[in-house]
Amino acid sequence: MADVEELPVDEIPLRKSDHIDITTQREVTPALSPGWDDIHLVHQALPEIDLDEVELGVDFLGHHFSAPFIISSMTGGHPRATEINRSLARAAQAYGLGMGVGSQRAAVRRPELLSTYAVAREAAPTAFIVANVGAPQLIAQDGEAPLDLHAIQGIITAVRGDALAVHLNYLQEVVQPEGDTHARGALSAIERLARGLTLPVIAKETGAGMSHEQAKNLQAAGVAALDVGGAGGTSFALVESFRAADRQLARFERLGQTLGAWGIPTAASLRECAAVGLPLIATGGVRNGLDAAKALALGANLVGLARPMLTAALEGYPALEAFVEELLHTLRAVMFLCGARTVEELRNRPRVITGFTAGWISSRGLT
Repeated sequence: MADVEELPVDEIPLRKSDHIDITTQREVTPALSPGWDDIHLVHQALPEIDLDEVELGVDFLGHHFSAPFIISSMTGGHPRATEINRSLARAAQAYGLGMGVGSQRAAVRRPELLSTYAVAREAAPTAFIVANVGAPQLIAQDGEAPLDLHAIQGIITAVRGDALAVHLNYLQEVVQPEGDTHARGALSAIERLARGLTLPVIAKETGAGMSHEQAKNLQAAGVAALDVGGAGGTSFALVESFRAADRQLARFERLGQTLGAWGIPTAASLRECAAVGLPLIATGGVRNGLDAAKALALGANLVGLARPMLTAALEGYPALEAFVEELLHTLRAVMFLCGARTVEELRNRPRVITGFTAGWISSRGLT
C-alpha cells in the first residue's frame, strides 16, 4: 500500500475541490442506465383537468415543499464551495425546495470551513436543510476515532439542519486511495445516532442504490427516511478513478473503471425500498421533470438532483433559475398529461414497466 502513503495526511479540502471539477468536467456517468426508459406513464387523451390545476406541493418529514424536489448533498469544505452553496440555497428558498449540504467531515477537522456549509442556511432561512455525515465516520477508522454525538450535533447546529443525512458511500471509499473501508458496526452506529438525536435521520446512498433487505435493516435502526441514491447517475467510482489517474495510482484507477457501473439502478432501487414503508427520496440519474415524474410514480416522496443543479449553478444564478423553472414546468406538464392534479394522484395513475427494470423486479420478487 505504499502508493496510499504518498498522499497528504489531510487532503479533504483538496478532494472536495477535485470532486467539483471532475463531476462537472469529466465523463462520470456509467454505461448503466438509471432505468427511466423502462418506466412508461400511460397517456390520458382526456386528462379532465386543467394545467393550472396541477399542484406540485408535498409534505416530507413535517415540512411543506412547494415542489417535490431536493437539491442533493454535493459540496462544502473548500472555500470555492461557499458561493456554490449560496447559489443552490438561494434557489431552494425561492422555489420552496429542500437542500442537502455535502459531507461535513471537513469542518469537524477544520472549523474554519464551517462557513462553506453554514452559508446554505443564511441564504435559505426557511428551506428544509439537511446536514450530512458519512457512515464510515461513525465507526473507528485507521488512526481516527469515530465522531461522537456532540460532534455530530455541532455540524447540525452549524447549518441549523432540519434533518441529518448519513451517507453510505462504501463504493466510493473502496476505490478512493485514502478511503475509509472499515464497515463493521456501522448499522449499530446509525441506530445509536438515530435514537440519540431529536431530529430525523435520513439514510442516503450515494450512487450504488439500496436493496430491500438493507432498507428493512435501516428502518429497524430507526432512520426516518431513505434516499435510494441509485446507480445510473454520477458514479463516484468513476470520479475516484479519475482522481487516482491524476495521481498516477494505476491500481485504484483500474478498480474505479471496473466498478463504474456497480450498483442497483435507481428505478429498481425505488421498487426495492417502496414496500418498507419509509418516505423515499429518489436520487440517481434524474435529469429532467419527466424522469422526476417517473420516480414519483414509482413511490418516491421527493426527487433529488445533484450534478444538473451543480452544473447550472457554476454557470451563474440565472442559469440555475432557468433550470429549476424548466424542471417544474416539465413535471407539471407530465402530471397534466397523466390526469394527475397532485403528486399523490400521480402515484395512482397507470404505468408500464418494461426491459431491465421489469426483469429486475421479477427476479427479486418485488411488486
